[in-house]
Amino acid sequence: MILSAIAQVGVSVNYNVADYLPEDAQSTKAMDIMDEEFDGAVPNTNVMMKDMTIQEALEFKEQLEAIDGVSDVTWLDDTVDLKTPIEMADEDIVESYYQNGNALFNFTIREGDEVAVTDEVYELIGEENAMAGEALDTATQQKMALTETLYAAALLIPIIIIILILSTNSWAEPIFFLTAIGVSVLINMGTNIFTGEISFVTSSVAPILQLAVSLDYAIFLLHSFSDYRKTVTDPKEAMILAMKRSFPAIIASASTTFFGFIALTFMNFEIGSDLGFSLVKGIVLSFISVMVFLPAMTIMFYKWIDRTQHKPIIPEFKRVGKWIMKFKVPSLLIVFALIVPAFLAKSETNFIYGIGDQPENTRAGADIVEIENEFGKNTQMVLLVPRGEVAKEEELVQELEEMKHVTSVISYVNTVDSTIPPEYLEESQIEQFYSENYSRIILQTNTDKEGETAFNVVEQIQNTANQYYSEDQVYSLGESVTLYDMKNVVERDNTVVNVLTVVTIALVLLVSFKSISYPVILLLTIQSAVWINLAVPYFTDSALVFVGYLIVSTVQLAATVDYAILFTENYTENRKEMSALKAIKKTVDEKVFAVAISASILSSVGFILWLTSTNPVVSSIGLLLGRGALLAFIMVVFFLPAMLLVFDKVIGKTTWKSNFYKEK
Repeated sequence: MILSAIAQVGVSVNYNVADYLPEDAQSTKAMDIMDEEFDGAVPNTNVMMKDMTIQEALEFKEQLEAIDGVSDVTWLDDTVDLKTPIEMADEDIVESYYQNGNALFNFTIREGDEVAVTDEVYELIGEENAMAGEALDTATQQKMALTETLYAAALLIPIIIIILILSTNSWAEPIFFLTAIGVSVLINMGTNIFTGEISFVTSSVAPILQLAVSLDYAIFLLHSFSDYRKTVTDPKEAMILAMKRSFPAIIASASTTFFGFIALTFMNFEIGSDLGFSLVKGIVLSFISVMVFLPAMTIMFYKWIDRTQHKPIIPEFKRVGKWIMKFKVPSLLIVFALIVPAFLAKSETNFIYGIGDQPENTRAGADIVEIENEFGKNTQMVLLVPRGEVAKEEELVQELEEMKHVTSVISYVNTVDSTIPPEYLEESQIEQFYSENYSRIILQTNTDKEGETAFNVVEQIQNTANQYYSEDQVYSLGESVTLYDMKNVVERDNTVVNVLTVVTIALVLLVSFKSISYPVILLLTIQSAVWINLAVPYFTDSALVFVGYLIVSTVQLAATVDYAILFTENYTENRKEMSALKAIKKTVDEKVFAVAISASILSSVGFILWLTSTNPVVSSIGLLLGRGALLAFIMVVFFLPAMLLVFDKVIGKTTWKSNFYKEK
């Protein structure tokens, strides 16, 4: 643990979403070619300077270019000849860079130095001017990540301790729970150093999620230990019996979560596989910690548990089962009425594929609004086409200039002169446009960086270029292109991950219960909660970050199916001794509190991530997880008992050696 705590300081965090696209994605190939062929990159930042003359703007451009880490500064002088009056130039091009005395500059900030460079740019432009762009978004996320993680932990740990105190009869037990899982979380975070780097999603979500989903393992073991202490005098013997008794429940719970997270590792969009690998590793480490470290620690310090005993704070839940069974028919009718609309609605939600915009109450968010109010939307795109066919390139550029939503096109043929051979000019005049093999065309569009219009423009530009060159000769890149590729990749991932999750968890349930009907009932219960959860954004007309949607559709199923397993295992044992109705009522009385504790911990984790994170991806994962845990709890307490009662005879016939009680 100590070694891992030290090692985690050396784990680097990657905030660039584009790095997680597969290598065969079009924009990834384009970026590799751009890096090989050209010194410059795609502009990823804008700055708006207010009340500037053209001469002042040119002087500012030089100051901006002088900052270490800033390159490829583009302004009006790169598209029109400023020696002639700008009134004679194309009005649309001029207004893309200069209007009402305000100048808009596009430039590139070096990857990896976003925080330092944006701070220096802010110092140069002062409070009254504005900056926006992909690099600034990355810098903002980096600055907020550590403070938000600490803030989330500071809120979460006291809440979990309070929940655990309410669920135990000893003031010391919550410390044992948190220590056992905390050790495994630290080891998991430290061992990430062997992977080189982790994504910002993994850094923010994985430690807290690991704690929430594996805390149950420690609770199962120590509750069994407490029960055996009442009948066995030797603590070691009590622990051996507790480990034997709780092992099936812990291994079943860990297996469903493990295989659910394994499904994430099959994502082509590697943020999912990065998070999946970290969570799979975390589950294995939590299981080992609970079965190896926690028993040893408990035997050494069990006297602390004895000395800190207190009376139950929350009274036993008696006759809750009788009350809940009154709702069995409404529960079935409501859920069956919601399943189909929820399933259809979740696919019709308006998705965001990037990390979303900054909140307007931050400077970054306010600056975006200010720039858009003056210049409208502004998104850069780069097109790489084969060098050498000037006439063809000129025709392409003319067609691109006439395209709707394209505000300016910068290329050799329309900025320098297509009639002048490049070899007659100095290298500095052509290096922006020509490499050894490619010609570079820089476009400005007035669309959002993503959305239906933006993606249509990307398709239109690519299709237009493909009319002049073969498809394997043309490459495009830019934030819109990256997000367009991401949309295509994650939509394919969605089907693969969901099918894998359901199939693997179904197999674990099949082996655990030796039944055909139990897996169907349990999966229907939790999957219905997942569909209802993911349908909420559609009915509330709110956009949903797709990465969050994809991850939670897996994580919620894997993490909350444990509630159904715990409930069903207890019901199966009770059903061997009494009728179905009595078994259901007894199971609800016995297990509703344990399920409530697990659900409240996972739900707290989700809602705190939602409240504390300014990163839209992390925030959306939090909200979906918090709401999903609550929905899963409601489904297990109300819908699952009704299903078990209705299909009792089917379960008895389709379960191997069910040995259900039969009334004489």
